[in-house]
Amino acid sequence: MGKYIFHIGSISIQNLKAKPIIDILLVVDNIRKLDNYSNQFEKLGYEVMGEFGIKKSRYYRKGGDNRTHQIQAFQYDNIQEIERHLSFRDYLRQNQMISNEYGTLKTELAHRFPNNIEGYSDGKDAFVKRIEKEALKWHWLNR
Repeated sequence: MGKYIFHIGSISIQNLKAKPIIDILLVVDNIRKLDNYSNQFEKLGYEVMGEFGIKKSRYYRKGGDNRTHQIQAFQYDNIQEIERHLSFRDYLRQNQMISNEYGTLKTELAHRFPNNIEGYSDGKDAFVKRIEKEALKWHWLNR
């Protein structure tokens, strides 16, 4: 099975404040065949979460409430989702002002929602969606 692995998420961006969670983007030839490896993921300590809100994907997380790793997997032709994640990461790497703004927002939300991951995530949603649009435009203009 062909695959590509990308380090995404906040700790992949220099100087961005982040929780100590490693975010991995996995691109595979056939997303359904990845289901054949659920036992191996579980043996490595991952929870197998299925699509988990994003169609034609697979999500795995490790560490329970003290999450240490998460993997979002997509089939190679799910270009929209793959580009969305990679463009967001690369845009923040190239734009320190936006990266700082995101870090400040994340810090504020962490203080406001110390034990509520849903509140924290919901608080980032509007910012992330706005920056994703900018990032995708930036990506295609700078190819």
